[in-house]
Amino acid sequence: MADPYRIVVLASGSGSNLQSLIDTVHAPGGTEIVLVVGSRDGIVALDRATAAGIPVAVVTLSGRDRQERDVELAHVVAEARPDLVVLAGWMSILTGAFLDRFPDRVVNLHPSLLPSFPGLHAIRQALDWGVRWTGVTVHYAEEVVDGGPAILQEPVPVLYGDDEEALTARIREVEHRLVPETVRLFAAGRVHRDPTDRRKVLISPVEVE
Repeated sequence: MADPYRIVVLASGSGSNLQSLIDTVHAPGGTEIVLVVGSRDGIVALDRATAAGIPVAVVTLSGRDRQERDVELAHVVAEARPDLVVLAGWMSILTGAFLDRFPDRVVNLHPSLLPSFPGLHAIRQALDWGVRWTGVTVHYAEEVVDGGPAILQEPVPVLYGDDEEALTARIREVEHRLVPETVRLFAAGRVHRDPTDRRKVLISPVEVE
């Protein structure tokens, strides 16, 4: 019997993308979310994890520097022995103190077609620019904000008359498909980062027996 594929999710808010993972890929003994870490107490994401029987932890930044927080965060996550760490609305920059512990095993979600509109308020930025298309990117996390190479991307149209709420709702629908799909690809061993050109990511085809 194959070992479980172990996922740790980091979250800072409502956890809607965490819920999409719970609903679609979380299967104890298979592709399993083994820990959810919140950036503060009382967030809905922790309630979602608890309701699903998933262990939770909280590691806050309050009152200390980011490096110190990331050393503790790396220790907490490493104890769960993750194959993949998913940042699902983790609203805090991670330093090398964390990322270097899990090379090429940390992925992040961003509500735009990177490299357009990195950082905060990406959906509002798209509306302010008047672009016709924005989208969703799942990418490798690096110390540069939203700077890692894309793993999956999908465009989302910006419709005439859209406000932030309407566009956000359409983007969330795509996020809730793309994040589970990314996890499935990693669990199947199909995501490969080019060792000589780190900006390139290969999604290998399904092998036919």
